[in-house]
Parts: sequence; C-alpha cells; structure tokens
Amino acid sequence: MNSKQLEDDLHDSRQPESVAAVLKVFAILQALAERSETGISDLSIRLAMPKATVYRFLNTMKTLGYVRQEPDSERYGLTMKVFELGTKALQYPELVGLANPQMQMLADRTGETVHLGMLIDSEIIYVHKVDSRHMLGMYSRVGRRAPIHCTAIGKVLLAWENAERRDHVLQGVKFERFRDKTITDPGAFIAELDRTRAQGFGQDREEFDQHIRCLGVPIFDRFNQAVAGLSISFPTFRYDEQREPEMVAMLTEASRAISEPLGCTRFPLGR
Repeated sequence: MNSKQLEDDLHDSRQPESVAAVLKVFAILQALAERSETGISDLSIRLAMPKATVYRFLNTMKTLGYVRQEPDSERYGLTMKVFELGTKALQYPELVGLANPQMQMLADRTGETVHLGMLIDSEIIYVHKVDSRHMLGMYSRVGRRAPIHCTAIGKVLLAWENAERRDHVLQGVKFERFRDKTITDPGAFIAELDRTRAQGFGQDREEFDQHIRCLGVPIFDRFNQAVAGLSISFPTFRYDEQREPEMVAMLTEASRAISEPLGCTRFPLGR
C-alpha cells in the first residue's frame, strides 16, 4: 500500500474503529519515514488528525521503542527498531551482510558511492549504501524508494526479470521525467532493457540525479533470478568512459561473490 492509498483509507469513515486505529498508526509511521524529524503540529496538519490523537499514538509507539523524541526540540523520529523490523522482511536476510564487504571493497577501489537495491512494487528501494570518500549530494538513502525507469539498479532488475513479471511491474511505472535524459517512452525503455541485458550491465546517464552517472549489475539467487541490484554512482566530472569496462568487471566480480553464497551455481554474467 502506498502513502496515497493509506491516506485515502485513513479518512474513510466506513472503516471499523479497530481498523481505523491501525491505519492511524501506519499513517504516522509513514509520515515519520518521509521526514526524519517531525513535530506533533506538523503531523496533525499533514494527516488531518487531532493533536491529542497524534500525541497518544506517538507516546504508545515511543513506549514500544519504534519512535524516539528529541529532548531539545521535542520532535519525533523513527528508531533503529523499525529498521531492524524491516530487514526481517528481506527475502534473503543475509543479503546485506554478504554484500557489505564487496560494497566496501568497491567503494575503496573506486572512491565512489555504492548502492544495493531491491524491487518493491514498481520502484526500487535502497537496502544498503556505502558512501563515497568524497562529498556527493545524492537523493539515495537506505530505506528510500527510487524510480525503476531511470536508475541503473531498476534497469538491471527488470532486464533480467521474466517477461510476465516485467510486464506486471511496468504497468505501475509512471515514466515521470526527472532530467533531460530520462527515458519516458515505454517502448524506448523496453529497448533499453534489451540493451542492458545484452551488454551485461545497466546505466543511468544523468537520468535521475543531476550530474550523476551510475553503472549497475544484478545479483542472483539459487534459481538464477535477479533478486537485487548493485551499482556504483559517479559525479559526471569523475566518470571516465575509458574505465567503464574496468568498473563493470569489478561490479560483475562483486556480484558473483554475493550471488554464489545465495546459491547461484550458473552465474549468468561475464561469460
């Protein structure tokens, strides 16, 4: 359920009282997830919910350990207990642990930011990130969603997806234009997916974040299904076309090192 559906259900007067209470809890959690620290007044306005109700639910969630309150500002935010709960929803709970050493190695060798992402609805979600040693302002953060049609991770996850599942995912893609180079035509995007699979890696050519380019490869499970995507992000002024094959080779070897413990016995890349 996305935030719009949640908001619609929240204000549906036909909901039983117990269901309405659950919807309020998740609406507050969703709102806190969208902004790192938020006050009661802001939450009350955004959710069209009385302040006393917001305060009561926040206090309960704080007691349970899912919400924290900053003592100086009295603003609220989510705790790591929410993150811990989220990691248990991963299809492969060991994925982040397996990927982290390889991601750290890639970040050390390239000096750039490395991402791990998975498919959620018709978007991707970042499940792990190793930051660049340089200052690099990017949209991404762990737990944040990103579009599938203009990210390297999104492209590789769909390029190695079976046709039926891919078509289902594409039905939910809005093909919004973020930059001049964003692919907004579904037919052109299908051609991009074919090109991605043929060349063995995905590219984001300043299609989402301004002045950022990305290279990505899929990670495979024991069924040789792409279950995650691994990418390196570069500011355009540090992106060297001549080194692209070297970077792709490093990504491919990192993917192999993560895929094999997941049970992949016929690694499809780099053949």
